[in-house]
Amino acid sequence: MTKTETYRELYLELSGLLTDDWLSNLSNFSSAVFNNLPDLNWCGFYLVRESFGPNHLKLGPFMGRPACLDIPFHRGVCGQSASTRAVVLVEDVHAFPGHIACDERSRSELVVPVIANGKLIGVFDMDSPTVARFDSTDAEETGKLIALLNEKTKWPNSI
Repeated sequence: MTKTETYRELYLELSGLLTDDWLSNLSNFSSAVFNNLPDLNWCGFYLVRESFGPNHLKLGPFMGRPACLDIPFHRGVCGQSASTRAVVLVEDVHAFPGHIACDERSRSELVVPVIANGKLIGVFDMDSPTVARFDSTDAEETGKLIALLNEKTKWPNSI
């Protein structure tokens, strides 16, 4: 199966799996991605949680080894994605200035912001132990998955 076909199958699976419940959706989304995409060692969400103050991401639902709990917007790949509200694709995280090494096995990373109604909810992060695991196809297709998540999810006023 090609990469695009794999993402298409994942999209169909998530279409039937996601409901309006944000927490269940983030949990099932992480699990579906982790179990359907090859060569990942971690994937999950970091969320903007207003109770912890502005410009910080807090660990949300994920699959993989234990992860960093708090990421300021000015640090790491996730922080850059959150602060710029843009997709960040890093072929070799060891060459990325300010990389936060939650798992020393990770070598490449793709982070996609989750924005609903103009508001940053958080970011979806995928890590791989392989250099240059992610490419523009992964970025584009993951963006489609995040759009589906937003379409299906009833986000609370604050997380």
